[in-house]
Amino acid sequence: MLTERYTDGVNQRHQTEFNNISKELLPWLEDLAAETNCKIERKEWKSKYNSYVIYDYEPFCSDGFEINLVVSSTSRAHLDFLRYLYENKINTIEYLNSCVIN
Repeated sequence: MLTERYTDGVNQRHQTEFNNISKELLPWLEDLAAETNCKIERKEWKSKYNSYVIYDYEPFCSDGFEINLVVSSTSRAHLDFLRYLYENKINTIEYLNSCVIN
């Protein structure tokens, strides 16, 4: 998680980064960001095998790529809430998967 501040004119904006998002959770996270008054600043597909291969669009074959998002908001609380919901969903999915495996 990378959090920083930058200024765009009058408004001070905060940023946070989500790394290695699963392809199935991406639409949910994008919708959630919009609902919590956050803006997606950057969405990239980064190769897991070649660090120099980065796309700003989904490649034809997205296997072997991790999805990273940079999200910003004028309110730090909105980003914290977004991160909380995302981490809670990830933890719930991991817990349910562990129940199925055991």
